[in-house]
Amino acid sequence: MSNKKLRRNIVIQQIQYYFVRFFLLIAKVLPKSLIYLKIKVFSLIGFYCLKSRRELTISNLQKIYNLNDKEAFVMAKKVYLGLSETIAEILFMFVDRFDIDEAIENINEAKEKLTKISSNSSSGVIVITAHYSNWELAAQFLAKNGLPMLAIGRIGSNKIIERKITTPFRGKYGNRAINKNHSMVAMAKTLKSGGNVGMLIDQKTSGTHSAQIPFFGFDAATTLSAASLKLKFDPLVVPISIVRKSRGKYEIYIDEPIEYKAGEIKDEKEKLLAMTARYNQAIEHIISRDPNQWFWMHNRWKW
Repeated sequence: MSNKKLRRNIVIQQIQYYFVRFFLLIAKVLPKSLIYLKIKVFSLIGFYCLKSRRELTISNLQKIYNLNDKEAFVMAKKVYLGLSETIAEILFMFVDRFDIDEAIENINEAKEKLTKISSNSSSGVIVITAHYSNWELAAQFLAKNGLPMLAIGRIGSNKIIERKITTPFRGKYGNRAINKNHSMVAMAKTLKSGGNVGMLIDQKTSGTHSAQIPFFGFDAATTLSAASLKLKFDPLVVPISIVRKSRGKYEIYIDEPIEYKAGEIKDEKEKLLAMTARYNQAIEHIISRDPNQWFWMHNRWKW
């Protein structure tokens, strides 16, 4: 990159950073009800104006649930409205206007299960979950209550925002974030030392360590990393999710660990495929608790 392009890129990132800072300041001082309303309006504008994304959402819902055009349109709109509440509450979390523990209705049950997991996780824990409901709240709650994780995901393109805003927020209770493109070694080291790894396995992936695995009855490109790490280090693989029950109120679901290692299969690649199919089934179960809360606007399948 030339010096001119580099300087221009830095200026653009600085402008974006100050815009986000201003937006966070607004979220800190305006009444919560007004923030919810504003983001709801933005979400509806996006729903009606971003045609390709709306049509993808509707197409996904029709394929999976065999809905007619009207049913799929109504459900897609609910998905966007639910996402608007998630965005609003993540903003409140950024500016310390959201009490994490108070938001969890089954907090005592959740803490008991986390204590049980921690006491049986000498080889570490892999939390598998999805872009479902308020996944950022789930990550914060787990870390705050004894299960901090190395979180695998995309690192934002704006390095200033990432360094000054996103990373401090996500690391508030001990979570660490790492780019998914350089994650295998870090995950292996974390599990080897008895640590915890968080993986959002519901989005399309690519590369040699992925495969087409059934997801809601249709093949979808899925990472094989969780299965590979399970075979090598034998951590607990625990599906965990959070479900919005009403505005600002949630339940944490901590499902039983998936112990399956495809012992009946000899070929290692086939083992990985069979194990990953089980993990996809766990994600299907998470989504099915309330399908309106999943990120259906993602291009998960190739139709």
